[in-house]
Amino acid sequence: MTVGREINSEVEALSIGDKVRKLRQEKQFSIEDLVAITGLDREVIAKIERNEVVPPIATLLNLAKALNTNVVYFFQESAGTEKISVTRIHERVRIERRPHHEKGEVNYLYEALGTKKTNKHMEPFLVEFKKQDTSDMVFVSHDGEEFLYLLEGSLEFRSIDRREVLEPGDTIYFESDVSHSFRCLSEQPARAVVVLWIM
Repeated sequence: MTVGREINSEVEALSIGDKVRKLRQEKQFSIEDLVAITGLDREVIAKIERNEVVPPIATLLNLAKALNTNVVYFFQESAGTEKISVTRIHERVRIERRPHHEKGEVNYLYEALGTKKTNKHMEPFLVEFKKQDTSDMVFVSHDGEEFLYLLEGSLEFRSIDRREVLEPGDTIYFESDVSHSFRCLSEQPARAVVVLWIM
């Protein structure tokens, strides 16, 4: 693996960037078109397409919407049409961030929990938040609604005008177009089940 491609082999095998590029080209979009539709930085899209960075959930949601697909498309090898799907623990793919967290990056790891079901409106994830300072919080917003159930650790939720500290067993449900951020307050990572509803 070359320098700058600090992505684990499971994630690399998903070829998320290749899928983004393929869909973009099928729709006859240039990278500039995708920049205009998503509001993402051109270099960010280029790095994703080269499989050099792992996009956070909000970025994947943004790309999926712009490319008229479902987020699950990026996590599966082939599309399924079954009405009931089971994802076994060994089939989940953990999306690792780079070992050296950079300023401005969302600092969490995530696993897609429903990778076999297509044409769905909810996206479930297991998310792990690492401890970080307030100054490192990155605020995001996207269409839809979000539900979080905290399993372990202590987690701070912030919006522009609200702050909540969540403990294990606590839940939060909010409209995702509210600019929001999370940060772990405990020494050990905070872990949560997060369900996103995509409009």
